Parts: sequence; structure tokens; C-alpha cells
Amino acid sequence: MPSAINDTAIQAAARALEQGELVAFPTETVYGLGADAENPAAVARIYAAKGRPQNHPVIVHLAPEADPGYWVPAVPPEARALIDSFWPGPLTLILTRAPHVPAAVSGGQDTIGLRCPSHPVAQTLLREFRQGKGGLAAPSANRFGHVSPTTAQHVLDEFGTWPGSPVRHVLDGGQSEVGIESTILDLSRLDTHGPVLLRPGGIGAADLARVIGIAPSAPDAAAPRASGTLESHYAPATPVALAAAPVLPGLLRQLADGGRRSALIRRTVDAGPTVAQAVLPADPNGYAHGLYAALREMDAARADIILVETPPSDEGWQGVNDRLRRAAHDSTGVLARLLPPPV
Repeated sequence: MPSAINDTAIQAAARALEQGELVAFPTETVYGLGADAENPAAVARIYAAKGRPQNHPVIVHLAPEADPGYWVPAVPPEARALIDSFWPGPLTLILTRAPHVPAAVSGGQDTIGLRCPSHPVAQTLLREFRQGKGGLAAPSANRFGHVSPTTAQHVLDEFGTWPGSPVRHVLDGGQSEVGIESTILDLSRLDTHGPVLLRPGGIGAADLARVIGIAPSAPDAAAPRASGTLESHYAPATPVALAAAPVLPGLLRQLADGGRRSALIRRTVDAGPTVAQAVLPADPNGYAHGLYAALREMDAARADIILVETPPSDEGWQGVNDRLRRAAHDSTGVLARLLPPPV
């Protein structure tokens, strides 16, 4: 069972982390699977537990009072401005890694991802861990490539309970407020490439530009590897396909006529014949908050396919669209194969 949040639970989790064990904890974005960022053996346990490729970096989480300058040779003015504006919050900054920081957290690269979460449980844990001076490497607390967890129960669904689980403690801080992972901005190549938006999230490109005076560019071939940026990611076991609202009712009828079981995530369209459905809010923040829980719920319905009503393409929806694109990446062509042949 998840640990009730009290001083004893937080202290026990911090001591476990200091001893090289893994702890799952809530952040405002998703639940993280934490380990001591300066202990390569502990970080290796994250990779083993998740089945994560060794060259796929993780993000280091810091307490609000921690000095990001410990982790990097220098903090550029652009980073300072963004930290002042958005930390604590769902923004990860990619900077040059200091030589004394183990390469395990960066997938062997010379960069490092840093962020300061705003969730009160995460902040309390980070302040207790090494008296607030350490950092927790913490990718999402799920098997690699799966849908990220936004509740403690999602973490238990992924890893089970101790001692059969690799996770020593699961701190229950309720459902994550934001619901999708942090925005990731590369500032490690400012002199040559400027700021580069590696992963959209709740903080948009326009928000970043207002602070640093320049709009971030799209990722280039030489951009650092970063968490959650593979083409296929955030995916349930059931195939996912996006479809525009006007065509969804017809698709659902065709699938039902062909004996196929459909699950549906929608915003506006009337429901057709489905075995399960989830209705998400029409605003991007509310939609993001419920997206991963909806994907998990629809996955549990054991449908042949999860159809998702295509969200708007406005900038505010960029993070949601990014996650859905990656969730559906490996399902390309599945919908066409499931539909009955034309007569």
C-alpha cells in the first residue's frame, strides 16, 4: 500500500534514498521514480526497474533552496531568468553537466536536466533528503515507454508492493495536478543554437519567450537526448488512433459492425458504440490533467483499439498533442486493419 503522508513516512523515504534504494513520489506533473542522483548504483536501479535504455537520460529534481550551480559549471542568465519565473514548477532545463556529477543521470552525455517540482510532498522529501542539498534522479514511475502514472495506485499497478517490488516506498500525494511531464528546454548550446524546445509541456514556447526574449527553436539532429522524447512513448498496451470529431461516429459504427471492441477518449463528439469511454475537459489544462488516467482506464477495458478525438492544434494544446502523437506512434495502420473491408 502507498505510505500515508506524514513526517515519519517522509523521513523513512529519505533514509531509503540515502541508502541507495528507490522511492516513488508525487510531483505536480506525474509520479517520479527517485534515486540519489550522485549514486550511480542507485541510478542504475532506476534503469533496471523501468527497463530503460542506458543512454536515455533522467531528470534531476532539486529542493527549492538547492543551488543549481552545484550541478553545472555555470548557470547562464537565461537559465536564471527562467528559474526565477517558473521554479518551482513544470520546467526542466538542460545545461552543461559539471565534471563531478556522475554521467549516469545524463545517459553518458555532457549535459544534465534539472528541475524543481512544486508538489508539496516532493518538496518536503527533497528538503529531508541529504538536508536539501542532494538531488533526486526521477523519471516517471512506470515501466519504460508505458503511460506515466498520475496516482500512487498507478505506480503500484506498474511495480507492485515491497518487498516484491524494486520500489521501497510509494508516497501518496493524490492525483498529479498538471498530468503530463515537464517542458524541457535545452540551454546547453546557447552560443550556437539558442534555446531549443525538446519537449513541450504545461509551460509553452510563448511563455518561455516572454522571459528570455527569444522563441525557442525546434529540436535539431544534434540536440541532446532528453527524457520522454523518443518517437514511441507514453503508450498503453492497446493500440491508439486519433480521429477528427466528424468522422468518429462513423468509425465507431464500422468497427462495431465488424465485431471490433472500441474504447473512446472524447471531448465534444457524441459517443458511439464503445465498450468504454472517457470524457475529458475542453480546456488543455483540464485535458492534460486527466489524459494519462483516461488512457490507463481505456487500456483496462481490453478493447481492440482506443480512439481519441483529435485535440485542437493551438499552442496551448502542444504538450497534449505531443503525448498523444507518441502514444499512437507504434499503432500506425492498426485502425485501417481493424475496419471491415469496403463492399
